[in-house]
Amino acid sequence: MQIVDPKTGEPMPSPQSGGQPGTSGGSADTSQFIVDVDISNFQQVVLEGSMQTPVLLQSFSPASEACKTLMPVLEKIAGEYQGAFVLARLNIDEQQQIAAQLGIHSTPDVKLIAQGQLYDQFQSALPERQIREWLGKYIEAPAGGQSVDEQARAALEAGDTATARELFSQLIEDNPNDHEYRIDYAAVLTREGEYDQALSILDALPPEYRDGVKGRGVRARIDFAREALSDEEIDALSSRDDSEAQFQRALRAVADGHYEQGLEGLLALMKRDRDYGDDAARKTLIRVFDALGSDHPLTVTYRRRMFTLLY
Repeated sequence: MQIVDPKTGEPMPSPQSGGQPGTSGGSADTSQFIVDVDISNFQQVVLEGSMQTPVLLQSFSPASEACKTLMPVLEKIAGEYQGAFVLARLNIDEQQQIAAQLGIHSTPDVKLIAQGQLYDQFQSALPERQIREWLGKYIEAPAGGQSVDEQARAALEAGDTATARELFSQLIEDNPNDHEYRIDYAAVLTREGEYDQALSILDALPPEYRDGVKGRGVRARIDFAREALSDEEIDALSSRDDSEAQFQRALRAVADGHYEQGLEGLLALMKRDRDYGDDAARKTLIRVFDALGSDHPLTVTYRRRMFTLLY
């Protein structure tokens, strides 16, 4: 695997043609790509080594609780990437000279170094999901299987709520400080019709998550689900094309999280029958926009289309 230059989108060239560690057949020894660095090997592992293989330099302090949380996550990801990058661990309490030269004054501090240059960095114990997203901007994720996060989202998208529920439960257990997974779990409960339990989870979140766009979206889906007809009742409307049937199908789509389908249906109804339900289509469009957030691409697109119909 090669690191991608975020400015050009092109793979960065390697000055050497030798294979990367950990890419040969069989199970790799993690000591090849998880290395403790100090004054004796920093030059070789980090500066010279990054000319061939990207290096993720993790500076830590053994006394830092955030570092204790972050370290096993990085080690897990490094193991999955099997040598696509080297995880270099620097104890700044013991290697104060290197830390001073790098300008590291607090931990955790994680730097991505390639071709001897700093490419990106972060200075906190990010949730695993965010670390994967950050790393994925530069280094291609390993083939041969999805992460638990990806499996959970795929299951939910496919309507397999039992699997999604189990996987999101695992993610919450493994990442107790990543409140996004609790919102995802509430979304699964919403799909299963367990609205009170979902609301209980949302209400217990810190305000910035409870009142954030994603949290509001799940709460809105609960409101829509309580108003919408059941799937069986929607199926009974399949032969009807009147305004009531069109509105109920759109409402069910929004309740199931199929926002674009629901918005398209509501917009079509607004164009066809503004008088239906005392302008119900327009009012419901506004509710969906609020649930998605003003910056959501669907909000921007469909609000513009709604205004075109109005004016």
